[in-house]
Amino acid sequence: MSTALPAIPVRPPLFSRIDGVGQWLAPLGLRLILAWEFFEAGREKLQGSNWFADLGGRFPLPFSLLGPGLNWSMATWLELGASVALLVGLGTRYAAAALWVLTVVAIYAVHWPSDWSTLGELWRGYAISDDGFGNYKLPLIYLVMLLPLMLGGAGRLSLDHAIAARRSPVQGNAADRSTWALVLFAIGTTVSILLPWAGGALALGGIALFVWARSQRLQAAPRLARV
Repeated sequence: MSTALPAIPVRPPLFSRIDGVGQWLAPLGLRLILAWEFFEAGREKLQGSNWFADLGGRFPLPFSLLGPGLNWSMATWLELGASVALLVGLGTRYAAAALWVLTVVAIYAVHWPSDWSTLGELWRGYAISDDGFGNYKLPLIYLVMLLPLMLGGAGRLSLDHAIAARRSPVQGNAADRSTWALVLFAIGTTVSILLPWAGGALALGGIALFVWARSQRLQAAPRLARV
């Protein structure tokens, strides 16, 4: 007769369990605060007058071709619609990406210093109030907050997760080189509006990584075919 005691289940490490909680709460906190901020901005535009005409030609391409009226309407309804999407967690990655582009354009047109030649001068614009050197601090914080939602999604407490749970489960994989290339290219393209040298380097790095990853796959294909 065996006298062995039943094995006691080993609990995962504390931080692994905290990660499980974080999948519910961390994205939710970002979604709620960003939804409120962008909804307030959209509501102010909806109830206010169009001041985009006062910016003249400060919008980057292709938005400079659309005119202040269309840009105002697009910004208003994007802020209102995307904020609702963030609130309920529906199409979160798309909503966050659209707000990312909107915020980059807003920094360029409104908050970026009009004249700077060194990084030290540019850094003086990292402020809430504009003392003649720009005031891009707050929208830059929004960009940093949007990034986890673009790359990580809405989290478990969202309609996105509920919809995905009804489908066949897909085994998660680590990001491959092509995915890294896509993310670097997308971020670099938008960042290049503000910092052409930095954004261009990221975008070119993404292109180079994609080309290299594709060449590696093509070289591996004949070897796999012979196995």
